[in-house]
Amino acid sequence: MIQTTKAEGEGWLKATRDLLDRRVISMLFLGFSAGVPLLLIFSSLSLWLREAGVGLEEVTFFSWAALPYPFKFIWAPLIDKLPLPFLTRWLGRRRAWIFTAQLCIISAIVLMSLVDPSSGSDSLTLMALAAVLLGFSGATQDIVIDAFRIESAPPKLQALMSSTYVAGYRVGMVVSGAGSLLLASSFGSEAGSYSYAAWHSTYLIMAAVMLIGVFTTLLVKEPETSAARSHVYPTSEYLRLTGVFVIAACAFVAGFFLSDDLFTQLKAAAGNANLTNFLFEILHLALGLGSAVLTGWSMVRLGTINKATARETWFDPVLDFFSRYGLKTALLILALIGLYRISDIVLGVISNVFYQDIGFTKLQIATAVKTFGVFVSIAGGLLGGLLASRYGVMRILLLGAALSSAAQLTFVALALVGANLPMLYLAVGVDNLVAGLASATFVAFLSSLTSVSFTAAQYAIFSSLMLLFPKFLGGYSGSIVSGIGYPGFFVFTCLIGIPVIGLVWLAGRRLSIDGQARTSTKGGA
Repeated sequence: MIQTTKAEGEGWLKATRDLLDRRVISMLFLGFSAGVPLLLIFSSLSLWLREAGVGLEEVTFFSWAALPYPFKFIWAPLIDKLPLPFLTRWLGRRRAWIFTAQLCIISAIVLMSLVDPSSGSDSLTLMALAAVLLGFSGATQDIVIDAFRIESAPPKLQALMSSTYVAGYRVGMVVSGAGSLLLASSFGSEAGSYSYAAWHSTYLIMAAVMLIGVFTTLLVKEPETSAARSHVYPTSEYLRLTGVFVIAACAFVAGFFLSDDLFTQLKAAAGNANLTNFLFEILHLALGLGSAVLTGWSMVRLGTINKATARETWFDPVLDFFSRYGLKTALLILALIGLYRISDIVLGVISNVFYQDIGFTKLQIATAVKTFGVFVSIAGGLLGGLLASRYGVMRILLLGAALSSAAQLTFVALALVGANLPMLYLAVGVDNLVAGLASATFVAFLSSLTSVSFTAAQYAIFSSLMLLFPKFLGGYSGSIVSGIGYPGFFVFTCLIGIPVIGLVWLAGRRLSIDGQARTSTKGGA
């Protein structure tokens, strides 16, 4: 018994020492840098535009500037392949791309600060272009930081690096969300009393905050992965590769946005029922993606780019994943990735509306969710990293799945008792603690699945798949609540998380702790 206790103590001491590793700490600052851009497109920019007198319809259009985030897997393969002139030789493959993305983010934020949206339609157009640049640059930074994190440390440190990255990301979102609103208010801009100077100064400060990430990028070491893992092409081939992507991306934009009116009419003709709207949205997205794929395929067939280059860039990352794990295990992993976060993501879509509907004030919600909840989620992430480092990723992944499902029951209790402030803090605390623990462990799990030959591409695919189905289902959470009420809805979010526990258990039988298949790389049986 004494020996066991001593071993346990030594294990915890080692995990704590690992938390102070320079590589682990650096992810706190890079995570912060990754967390800053998103809310400068969403909540902060939306409030700025509304104070400037921009109509609600135009404001909501700006949310499209964040579309690069869910679709980052499309150009992530290019990040694995394309060198940057001079910067790659100076900083290395990963740091060069992070540095470039950060400079583009700063430039986009500065450009947004120089535009007064109240001065006419031309200024709104310029603001929209700057917001798109910010969205694309922010998503690119996410891609490369994820690849850098996976490549810069062995599997035993990935759980802790994931936890500090998630913690930094959440702090960055607080700074760019609540922080920017507080700054704009303190500088004198309020609803009904708009001040462009206040928002100008606020966004300039947000641009300066990004220097934290820039300095971190310059100070950290480039991962010691061999450049020989990727084939080196002539410069002309890289240019053609980039050209094919740009034209295919334009085809996606044309196919998706030019067909928007058509699908609006189709949904109206079908009666705007939830199920038909859902199916039409899937078809709408498929049309845009199909346009891009068809355009890219046609350009390859016409000889615009070498077929081998196109295959290695876009198809080999997918083929590598299936060849390493086999079809059965690969499909099991993909199902787990697509469903692991389903309970908390579906709940999160409607949580703030729920709080308001049962009688809490905006101040009470903001204090509980945006302040208390954020700190609890950071603590949960660090706890998840320590536990996964000590006991293994798969065990804590299973624990996170079980707790995520069970945590929904606290919202059932809150729905039944109504506007009870201690119960609100209990529900928010439990939800954020579990979400932080599960998120950090899940990021470590996804990291273990990637191949260093296709790190950026494969992780981008995994992270996009993680949000795809839960976000689609979350879009119908309001309709579900209308049908079965809030208590029934939270029971529903609890129940849909139970199958995830089984998926984790099955995956644990097929995978070792570090994410490598126990079975043969062919067949996965």
